[in-house]
Amino acid sequence: MRFGKWINTSTFLVGFSFLLGGCASVSQPSTSVTLDRLMADPALNGATVSLMVRDARTGSTLYQHNPRTRLVPASNLKLLTTAAAMDVLGPQYRFSTQLLSDGVQQGERLSGNLYVRGLGDPTTQFADYQALAAQLASLGVRQVQGDLVFDDTFFDAERLGVDWAQDDESTYYGAQISALTVSPNTDFDAGTLIVTARAPLISGQPVAVSISPPTDYVQLSNRAVSGPGNSYGITRQHGTNLLQLTGALAPGKQSRQWVSVWEPTQLVANLFEQALAQQGIKVVGRRVIGGASPVTATPLAEHQSAPLQTLITPLLKLSNNNMSEALLKAMGRKTANAGTAQAGVAAVAAFMKRQGMDPATLSQVDGSGLSRRNLVSSQNLADLLLATARQPWFDAWYTALPIAGNADRMTGGSLRYRLRGTAAENNLHAKTGSMAGVSSLSGYITDADGRRLVFSMISNNYLSDAAPIRALENRLAVALAHWHD
Repeated sequence: MRFGKWINTSTFLVGFSFLLGGCASVSQPSTSVTLDRLMADPALNGATVSLMVRDARTGSTLYQHNPRTRLVPASNLKLLTTAAAMDVLGPQYRFSTQLLSDGVQQGERLSGNLYVRGLGDPTTQFADYQALAAQLASLGVRQVQGDLVFDDTFFDAERLGVDWAQDDESTYYGAQISALTVSPNTDFDAGTLIVTARAPLISGQPVAVSISPPTDYVQLSNRAVSGPGNSYGITRQHGTNLLQLTGALAPGKQSRQWVSVWEPTQLVANLFEQALAQQGIKVVGRRVIGGASPVTATPLAEHQSAPLQTLITPLLKLSNNNMSEALLKAMGRKTANAGTAQAGVAAVAAFMKRQGMDPATLSQVDGSGLSRRNLVSSQNLADLLLATARQPWFDAWYTALPIAGNADRMTGGSLRYRLRGTAAENNLHAKTGSMAGVSSLSGYITDADGRRLVFSMISNNYLSDAAPIRALENRLAVALAHWHD
């Protein structure tokens, strides 16, 4: 009797356990099911999404949705550009800016032309040009009996990328590309100036304006006033350096904006002439823009950038477009002796072939992803992420990616405010991308079992703002961090 009762009780417990197991499977669906639901989210109605998730060690595909559909990647293209640059140029590659002369120094007089030769460095700042002038002064030069030539011929004269939007032209992220340029800050926003406006306490009064680095290369049309409404803004008129300040800035408040210049080589000329004057060096000849330095010219001074393995941190963390374009053209110069975007793209394609990837499956026209003519699939980016993990420079590249939820700006980068308090915090290393109707997120994440995953999600053609799409990307990251079958 007791035995029979034990049998019945056991049968009940077994049945109850099956029932609980069934409830658990309903409440905790597999990650694949979770991702299916994510792809069916109403925020994506009418949009197109390409998504791929793979095991970083084996390369096996864990999930895919339109994996070969080519879409506009926005700044996720920087993954391809920087990985290729680390391979083609090398982690120790440095940009440089040089002073040269074809003349002879006689006492304090340099008889001949002085050349300022740019080799594409997007990190050079006004202080660096001042240091070059100081090096020249340390040689005893006080007068240049010749022309002052600004040589930007290391790159071509195409200042903007293919099909860049005209309304991006005055922005820091749409700044013109030159082999001889200047950055106003340590974010290396080359080809721009920082315009600071301060509103007086009395409403209706004009705002006070300062420019960094100080220059008269740009002109101001200041119609901005102190007042309510928060409508203050700056635009640069196309083809000019006329900055138009309009709207109202709250009394006592300050605004800093980064504005690109027309022809950054000319800005360098303006600043370097200031630097020479500060050293008491006079140039008797003309200012010449775009002249080539003779191969026989004698080096007098040089400034070098940090190595590429260091520069990729601000580039990837802050999604720096101008640095990306400089790398693309530098790759073209190294591989084909042509500082053009086309030659750079060919160098990237050759890198892809070396990694067993097919460059014919995507379209690249610039280095930064600012053009909407770039077309890449999530499979392309997943293949790239797997390939980079095999490279000797991978650790530096991986560390340079934005890290989710990390508040330090040069650690968290564009992901520093996202995924805090989740399993993706300080776990997800990934590149963001954003344009109107475009959002992308691709990178690496480790799941609960310690397995590293690579993934790429590219979304195009949604009509909402980016917030709902980024929320889906965040949900994806959390699901991957908790992956279970």
